[in-house]
Amino acid sequence: QGTLALKNRLVMPPMATSKAEADGSPSQAILDYYDEKSKGGAISLIIIEHSYIAPEGKASENQLSIAEDRLIEPLRKLSGVINQNGSKAVMQINHAGSNTSSQITGAVPLAPSRVPNPRRSDVPELRELNKEEIRGIVHAFRNAALRVKKAGFDGVEIHSAHGYLLNQFFSPLTNKRTDEYGGDVLGRIRIHLEVIRAVRAAVGPDFPILLRLGASDFREGGTAIGDSEKAAREFERSGVDILDISGGFCGYDVPGLTGQGYFAPLTEAIKKVVSVP
Repeated sequence: QGTLALKNRLVMPPMATSKAEADGSPSQAILDYYDEKSKGGAISLIIIEHSYIAPEGKASENQLSIAEDRLIEPLRKLSGVINQNGSKAVMQINHAGSNTSSQITGAVPLAPSRVPNPRRSDVPELRELNKEEIRGIVHAFRNAALRVKKAGFDGVEIHSAHGYLLNQFFSPLTNKRTDEYGGDVLGRIRIHLEVIRAVRAAVGPDFPILLRLGASDFREGGTAIGDSEKAAREFERSGVDILDISGGFCGYDVPGLTGQGYFAPLTEAIKKVVSVP
């Protein structure tokens, strides 16, 4: 499967800039931001900020969108700026699930279960996804990944961390389903595997697929490293080329963990059970 030929080891992870236009299209401010970050080619790989795959999955105002075909050409300018400066570009695709509000999406937020999102206190109402809607979300990830490829990016990253929808399915804190999309780890990552396979079928065998995994919630009753080791094996088998390890419902900030690389123990454990980077 696909690989990213990186001339050094510096990688710029996704950061939400909130610089997109109101309709989700890339603004001149975003083009300027990534131009400045990639100038000189010192960074081998830039994973650009999370971009919503469907309007109901939008996380915040001025978030970048990958939800419509009309965005392919504008986004080609963004991948082009990064590539011209000597860096590879990957686009991160995401659905917020319950980690948004009706003020942002105009609709009641969707979730695996009607359980409050631990990272939000301002969402009083949620709607549990039915199976047909889950299939629709899988299809939306598939379409978004294909747009990423058509827009000239070098790879696509599926977001399953920081309390967003796929992380909500993975975590027992928010997934209380009793059907095939809940229960044990394999049930809770069923939607992930469907998304990965759909994306792989859409983009072909040589286009790199990354997955950002919230490998531990650092909360009682949440996901722990054992869950993520099992999940990582399945993600590799289903077609993921690179695992990008971060926190789950703890976000990327864990009380008591400071200094450089405080998620390194999670990464070290997962590296022992998979062969992908």
